[in-house]
Amino acid sequence: MAETTQRTLPAQFIEDLGKDYGTQLAGLTSVPLDTAKFAPQVAAQDPMQAQAYTLGQAGVGAYEPYITQAGAYSGPTGYQQFTSPYQQDIIDTTMADYDTQAAKQMSGIGQLAAQSGNLGGGREGVMRSEYMSQSDKNRAGILANLRQQMFGQAQGLAGQAFNQQTALAGQVPALQSQDISQLGQLGGIQQAQAQAQLGAQQEANRMQAMEPYDRLGIYGQGVTGLISGYPGQYQSMSQPNPTALQTALGTASVLGGIYGNINNPQAASGRNIGNTAMQGATNTALGPAQKWLFGN
Repeated sequence: MAETTQRTLPAQFIEDLGKDYGTQLAGLTSVPLDTAKFAPQVAAQDPMQAQAYTLGQAGVGAYEPYITQAGAYSGPTGYQQFTSPYQQDIIDTTMADYDTQAAKQMSGIGQLAAQSGNLGGGREGVMRSEYMSQSDKNRAGILANLRQQMFGQAQGLAGQAFNQQTALAGQVPALQSQDISQLGQLGGIQQAQAQAQLGAQQEANRMQAMEPYDRLGIYGQGVTGLISGYPGQYQSMSQPNPTALQTALGTASVLGGIYGNINNPQAASGRNIGNTAMQGATNTALGPAQKWLFGN
């Protein structure tokens, strides 16, 4: 009996597209992709950022000179740097004026003694002694006040200078920090712009490198859609029935076996030729073979 095999094949143009897609895919993927062209990159440090870094290094310990100078204005001798160079001249002039006035007052005592008739007497001597004692006290007081006043003034100037230096010790680093911050921000803007440009170039390189893969992927999706959406073609393959000669040859082989069993009963008993089903098949095939071979 003839056998028939039926296969469902895609349309010829779809099969051609599939082969073309496979060829292109093999060719494209056989070449390694140069990923270095779109590898991530980091923008270099901007010159202003480098300047900010340099200023930051230079600013470490920038307060030390001011602290050192402030220390020179403190302590028991710190005021001496602020003593007026004319201090002694002022003292000398003041004391000279006082002495002149004291001498005039001393002359007045002599005049009073002459007017009272005690000139050269003991009473005049007592008056002069009391006046000189009080005058010396006054002179010492004036001198002490002058020196105290000048010391206080110098001490105040030293304290003012001390405060100025300590303020500078804190202000200079603060101003430097402002410069560093501003330079860092400006440099950061420039670096961000450079980074954006690198990123854009990286993405452009990636798109260029991946364009064949994307295009081939769209191509493959289209082929897949055609395969699933287009009706297939059917192809049948049939195996014909055996010819009369093939049947006769098969029958002759069977007859030869039967004849051998008749002439050799012992072998026949071993093969169990009394099988009813085998005899039926032999008798059924024998008639057409005899007719074809012997014509009767």
